[in-house]
Amino acid sequence: MNKKTMLKIFFLLSLMFIFTHPCFAADTPSTTDAPPAVPAPGASVYKIGVDDILDINILRPEPLATTLTVSPDGTITFPYIGNVTVKDHALSEVQEEICSRLGKYVKDPVVSVSLKESRSRVFYVYGEIAKPGMYPIQQGLTTIRAISLAGGLTKYGSTSQVKILRQGKDGQENQMIKVDVRAAMNGDAKKDAKIEAGDVMTVSEGVF
Repeated sequence: MNKKTMLKIFFLLSLMFIFTHPCFAADTPSTTDAPPAVPAPGASVYKIGVDDILDINILRPEPLATTLTVSPDGTITFPYIGNVTVKDHALSEVQEEICSRLGKYVKDPVVSVSLKESRSRVFYVYGEIAKPGMYPIQQGLTTIRAISLAGGLTKYGSTSQVKILRQGKDGQENQMIKVDVRAAMNGDAKKDAKIEAGDVMTVSEGVF
């Protein structure tokens, strides 16, 4: 058996292991039919939140595909097993829980869990902005990119009147961050503040 044939066999065996291993899933968001949302893919494990939309597929023994939205109490309701707590859990943890509980009713279930859309990690833009409202957090999102997502400033919006209200963590006071957008647009990357989940960005009128 030559080296090329051995490599082909090894590759096929690897694929068989990945796709037939029970409870296979990924901890990064799926990009299929979803905005480029979230959440540090590849850098940290995504934690599920309220209003996130999950795609859950049973591949074996009987195929079953369902799309579920995380309820305000942090749970989803899945056929056969009832409520499953998913808030603050990784996708792989949810998948293991579903797989384990299904295993009481069917033999060797294979389950896939993926994030279809992140709605728990969002930020808000108000004031003199073309399209104010709520937007999903994207990886590496900064103030300038956030303004661009929201359609840019109105003719009255001022690049020197941009502020970010950030909720304090662990009982700390809220932060008010002033952003010098003009300096950031002129190449000073340190002035381009990063946007975090829950941030509220406001753009005020300039003084003319």
